[in-house]
Amino acid sequence: MIMTQTALVTGGTRGIGAAIAQTLKRAGWAVGSVYHGNDEAAQRFRAKSGIPVFKWDVSDERACREGVAGVEAELGPISVLVNNAGITRDGTFHRMHWTQWREVLSTNLDSMFTMTRAVIEGMRERRFGRIVNISSINGQKGQVGQVNYSAAKAGVIGFTKALAQENAARGITVNAVCPGYVDTQMVAAIKEEVRAEIIAAIPVGRLGTPEEVADAVSWLASPKAAFCTGSVLTINGGQYIANG
Repeated sequence: MIMTQTALVTGGTRGIGAAIAQTLKRAGWAVGSVYHGNDEAAQRFRAKSGIPVFKWDVSDERACREGVAGVEAELGPISVLVNNAGITRDGTFHRMHWTQWREVLSTNLDSMFTMTRAVIEGMRERRFGRIVNISSINGQKGQVGQVNYSAAKAGVIGFTKALAQENAARGITVNAVCPGYVDTQMVAAIKEEVRAEIIAAIPVGRLGTPEEVADAVSWLASPKAAFCTGSVLTINGGQYIANG
């Protein structure tokens, strides 16, 4: 058990993020979940899980610095950061507006800097840290209608590999997880016929579960994964076989 150390999960009150936060709590971490938009969902999650929630915009550098300081004052130094927050603003590129591009890149990629920069010095001083960045199958293979999202999630992979090399000697591991299609509210909202097509393209014949992604993140955060850094872990039921 690691009860004296803290894990922070962005986008941590719904879907995959909520599952990650709860799994880390069961593993013995003191966990905080960051959210931005949905107060009602965040409070339901807090009441159900007992995990404290913190509200700020992960694309805002100042908000991240101040938010992390507040979390550490309440829960203790952050040893695990899970960069999970993400949004979509889908549309084919020739019809895409600048705001669709900028909003997705700000939340999904700029947050890699704003959140990680706020914790990295403390991790380096303590000579221990676990950073897990949630990318996507579409950051590996691309996806029609998601040029912005695919670009951001591909950037997450490059960020992960470079940061891992910079910090390995300081006892900090940095890894990425690329989920495929997972059974969340977002996927459930897809039209039934499209959902059926998606499942038909997955060799294992089903959607993933948030808990399957969360278990992988929990392992990467654990002492057992100390020799694993700079890795890109695909969890997609065989839908896309990547070399890294």
